[in-house]
Amino acid sequence: MIPVESAEFAERLQRVAPEPLSAAAVAALYGHYRLLLRWNERVSLVGPGTLADAIEVHYGEALAALGLIPPFARGCLLDVGTGAGFPGFVLAAARPELRVFLVEAHERKWAFLKAAVLAGGVAAECVHGAIDRSLPAGLPERLDWVTIRALKLPARGWETLTRRLAEDGRVLVWAGREDPVIPLALLRRKRAIPLPGSRWKRILELERA
Repeated sequence: MIPVESAEFAERLQRVAPEPLSAAAVAALYGHYRLLLRWNERVSLVGPGTLADAIEVHYGEALAALGLIPPFARGCLLDVGTGAGFPGFVLAAARPELRVFLVEAHERKWAFLKAAVLAGGVAAECVHGAIDRSLPAGLPERLDWVTIRALKLPARGWETLTRRLAEDGRVLVWAGREDPVIPLALLRRKRAIPLPGSRWKRILELERA
């Protein structure tokens, strides 16, 4: 697939973003987009049916979380099962003050993330591992935000993450028509925001129960 030009990418990106993006963020995301198209032929990072609308479907849905993370926010954000970089890489580019950790269990996707972070100059740490009974080594003891998109966590994974979640921390979950199974003893729903271009996709914001 031939990538769109940078000017078109920036225009479409700004159209779906909930706030204006800096030139540095747009440049980092365009570099990520071009790398994604090249790697996707070998690694299958995203479904081929979503590539033509990747700006709206993947980048737009990731950027929607900016409405739940204040500008110039500081603290630690952990993205679980980052895959192609959605939403973790996108949020790292748009909120450079955050310490962002991208956790990915599949080695080739993790390698892609490392290449994207290096090429885009984004301050994010790529961690190879999975969320289960314990967290991979090197992650902070206190998490202010946890993001989860297109991943089903087992109950023990929720427990592991909640143990590190700050008292005022938030978990952001990209949900479809039905809510994911969330341990109500650990977390409760605070609010939900709709995703652009969809009548039923949402981001659920969860807090400690």
